[in-house]
Amino acid sequence: MTRTSSRMALLLVAMGLLGGCSLFEGWMGPKQAPAPPRPVEPSYDRVAAIRAAGAREAAQTDSAIDVAPLRDPGISGLQDQAQQNILTGHYALAATELDQALQRSPNSPDLLQDRAEAAVGLKDYARAEALARRSWSLGSKLGPVCARNWQTVVETRLLAHDVQGAQQARAAVLACHKASIPRY
Repeated sequence: MTRTSSRMALLLVAMGLLGGCSLFEGWMGPKQAPAPPRPVEPSYDRVAAIRAAGAREAAQTDSAIDVAPLRDPGISGLQDQAQQNILTGHYALAATELDQALQRSPNSPDLLQDRAEAAVGLKDYARAEALARRSWSLGSKLGPVCARNWQTVVETRLLAHDVQGAQQARAAVLACHKASIPRY
């Protein structure tokens, strides 16, 4: 045999041995466990789900609650612009505008809830839940803002894989509705 052919034979044997090692990988020792999959966020718009909860409550024809606070024109302009930015997905701009409005009216339940929704859009879920709960504690605890407060908590609890917390928050969304007394 020539030197070249013996080198080729040796190379083929080495490749065969290396290739054979993969056949015995599981047999010769434990396989390394694959990395756990990252949790996948649901493919729906969480801010839209929160807004829908408020819209459903506002659309109830038998609702006894319709809270409409008096608004300062300066705050109103910031809030209206922030609402538009939330609708178009410009959450950072909305957050900035709402932060300015909250400096002037820090205990406004509707401003706090709007800011919570901007926080959801920015994926700042801990802040969103804290703002929604604060809004609820300062608000009427009934009506559309209440429903949006608790739907925000539903969304954040789902993200935290807190099934029981999400169920409790869903019940609270329903408790935001107060049927009116029939009048004949």
